[in-house]
Formats: sequence, C-alpha cells, structure tokens
Amino acid sequence: MLVLVLVFSFVSAPASAAAPGPVLVLGDSLSAAYGLSPRDGWVALLENRLATQQPARQTVNASISGETSAAGLARLPALLERHAPALVVVELGANDGLRGLPLAQLRDNLSKILAAIRAAGARAVLVGIELPINYGPQYRDGLRDVYRGLADEFNVPLVPFLLDGVALDPGLMQDDGLHPRAAAQPRVLENVWSVLGPALKALPAAK
Repeated sequence: MLVLVLVFSFVSAPASAAAPGPVLVLGDSLSAAYGLSPRDGWVALLENRLATQQPARQTVNASISGETSAAGLARLPALLERHAPALVVVELGANDGLRGLPLAQLRDNLSKILAAIRAAGARAVLVGIELPINYGPQYRDGLRDVYRGLADEFNVPLVPFLLDGVALDPGLMQDDGLHPRAAAQPRVLENVWSVLGPALKALPAAK
C-alpha cells in the first residue's frame, strides 16, 4: 500500500515549469565593461534587473574587448549550443568601423549572425553604434544604414545608438573618448532596456 501511495503521489505531482532561456550579450568592449569593474558595466546592471523580473532570467555576457563582427560570428555557434539563449543582444560593429573595414563585410557578418540566431530558435535585439565625426559623413551614414537595413530585413528590434546621451558628454566618457565611465552605465542600460524590455515581454512562455 505504501508503495502504491508513493507511486500515485509521484505521478500526480505537477511538473515544475522549465526555466526560461537566458539573455546572451554578444558584444565588444562597450559591453565588456572595458576599464571598469565588471560589476559596474551595463550588462551586470541588466543581470541585476532581470533577476527581479517575472520570470527571472539569467544573463550571459559573452562580450570581448576588441571583438569584430567576424570574430563574433566565429564564436556564436558554440555559444548558442552551450547556452540555448531565448534572446541574443548583438552589439558589434564598433571595432569594424574604427578599423575602417568595408561596411559590406560588416553587413554580411551581422546578417549571418542574425540568421544563426533565428535558426537556433532564439530572438535577437540589434544594437547600433556611432563613430567619431572624423570618420566622415559617408562612412558614418553608411554604418547607420547597415543597422537599420538589417533590423528591417530580419524584423528585429534596433537600439539605434548604444551611447546615446553619453558619447558627447566628456564627464561620462573615459579619457580615450571611446568608452563610457561607470557613471554612464545606468544610462547605457536604459538605452538598451527601452528596446530589450518590450522584446522580452514578447517572448513565448517557457514550456
């Protein structure tokens, strides 16, 4: 009788809901907290916020300083397989631009990244970046067009400029003029969250 009761209890117990997939951030030094303590970076602040959401989600920061779109593309398959993210924040292109690499090459790499994310059954948020004015209007406008065009093609949400409200404020930027200080990271997070928050709400419920 005891055995029957135990078996019945096991069969009747409701299955616990599966944990939702994490948010994976695939980025460069702007997401890797360059020059800062990792806990001060915007991705760490995002991790803290997501831990309080319903459902709570983990954050995986796969960002590396100096990362180009080609290097991010090369690393992506292993990251998708290992972490099975529900959503990937793609923040790449700054180093391509700073090195003056062809915009067609950047577009091709980002296109392959977004396609791989879709093929893995995950959603994406694309994050754009602006270059210093000395790169000239043709290249800078072309870079904007790359992000806008890919967002339209793949129907993914776009953060137009990661450092909006930060990049032109010397008090919020490190001495190199390229990376934001710790004091700027909450603003950077809000720039991302304005797009990422609604994207997370649109995710299907975990089964």
